[in-house]
Amino acid sequence: MHHASTLRAILRNDSFRWHILEVVRSLNLPDGWAGAGFVRNAVWDYLHGRAPCRPRGDIDVLWFDAVRTDAVEDLKYEAALRTLEPDVCWSVKNQARMHRRNSDAPYASATDAMRYWPETATAVAVRRTIRDECEIAAPFGLDDLFGLKLRPTPAFATEKRAVFEYRIEEKRWLRDWSRLRVIAA
Repeated sequence: MHHASTLRAILRNDSFRWHILEVVRSLNLPDGWAGAGFVRNAVWDYLHGRAPCRPRGDIDVLWFDAVRTDAVEDLKYEAALRTLEPDVCWSVKNQARMHRRNSDAPYASATDAMRYWPETATAVAVRRTIRDECEIAAPFGLDDLFGLKLRPTPAFATEKRAVFEYRIEEKRWLRDWSRLRVIAA
């Protein structure tokens, strides 16, 4: 429970991220969340004593609607987000279709889809509620994220291990956050 309250405080004290969560909420996406690096990097920066800063790269917005699975739907939402926040690079993906790209069984929800992301610390998403609260989805919990542990999710610990290792190298996480530790799984 402590990690959840800390994560909520990190996001509330980051005016840019808190605003972004309101922008995403305004779209009323079914099962809609902002996640991955948007959350992970904020926590890692906090744990490394850094002040809040704008996210690097894109902001991942995930949603789930088993009926509207055409990628055109994602592009419509990206366009709407660009209208609201044109200086942000948005990446919107309906998780109801992503299982095909990833060669997985169909996902049941956005949170279920995160179980198939490469790292446990990345498999975290948040959303701002109508009551101005912060809801958290973390199928593997928050211990690895706050413990600065890079651990592969089950699928990436075996047959997709190379992808996990490539991401660590390509994203330069160990250089940018020196206290991170890679956990073999």
